[in-house]
Amino acid sequence: MSWLQKLPQYWQSTHWITWVLWPVELAYRVALMLRSQFYALGIFKRHRVKALVIVVGNVVAGGGGKTPLTIAIVQRLTHQGFKVGVVSRGYGRQTSEIYVVTNKSAATEAGDEPLFIHLKCSVPVVVGSNRFEAAEHLKRQFPDTQIIVCDDGLQHLALARDIEICVMDAQGIGNGHLLPAGPLREPWPRPVHLLLHTQKRTLKEGFESVRKLSSFAINRTGQQFSLSDLKINSIEVVSGIAKPQAFIGMLADFGFQIQHQTALPDHDDFSTWKAQSPECTLLCTEKDAVKLWQTHPEALAVPLIFQPEEPFWHQFDALVQATPRYH
Repeated sequence: MSWLQKLPQYWQSTHWITWVLWPVELAYRVALMLRSQFYALGIFKRHRVKALVIVVGNVVAGGGGKTPLTIAIVQRLTHQGFKVGVVSRGYGRQTSEIYVVTNKSAATEAGDEPLFIHLKCSVPVVVGSNRFEAAEHLKRQFPDTQIIVCDDGLQHLALARDIEICVMDAQGIGNGHLLPAGPLREPWPRPVHLLLHTQKRTLKEGFESVRKLSSFAINRTGQQFSLSDLKINSIEVVSGIAKPQAFIGMLADFGFQIQHQTALPDHDDFSTWKAQSPECTLLCTEKDAVKLWQTHPEALAVPLIFQPEEPFWHQFDALVQATPRYH
């Protein structure tokens, strides 16, 4: 493991390496400040799409629960009758052009999270490193779209947005320093419309949420298997997510006999991974399953139920209703 990969170990407290990296942090802080001023002065342009734009992001490096919240928001809005689309960077894909995700897409083309969102929500999903161009493409391809949800992109200021939602996981803001001396992508606090804690609360402000295992697992055809029935088997767990111990911990708390566990890097494609205990039932997350099923069709995916508290939804609904949709 390189020293860069070890940095997150030092981000939860002030350490000697914090001060070694402070000059780099200072340069980064100045660059952020100048960039913000350039947008404020109109030197850098913000571009608006003819739809209400909701950005779900975080201010901390790494996964914080953006995708589960994006899915929850999309499902709520579609249930309310809105025409919704999603744009995402498509991290981990092998292509760079703007791409419209379909049911037949591979994670190498779309990225694992956009593919998962499309399969889970059945809404248009477009990936592209330039969020504005991706949103424009989505609007051209699906002109009746009223609301576009951007999965990540809080710092992608070129895309004008109407509602900003920040997620915060159990690590909070760490030592409070900017990259690379700390975990922050930008200074905190910063104005957002809503702050949601996706694990335990680390700040006084914001709303709470609950994340728990579903009561069943599914195979690649969608057939359901009761977790209570599966619990009598020895299992192997593999994951390629940002916080694998949270998923493994939930399985252990449920009473599973975990024979073997493997935590691969976030967004891993599982191309070289092999099951270590073929006699065991193989479990993974739904996000991992869209890739793992290509090489391990026997794997079962355990859906995670993600539920923000009701006051969050009340304020969210009020924001949506109060904001024009530009269509």
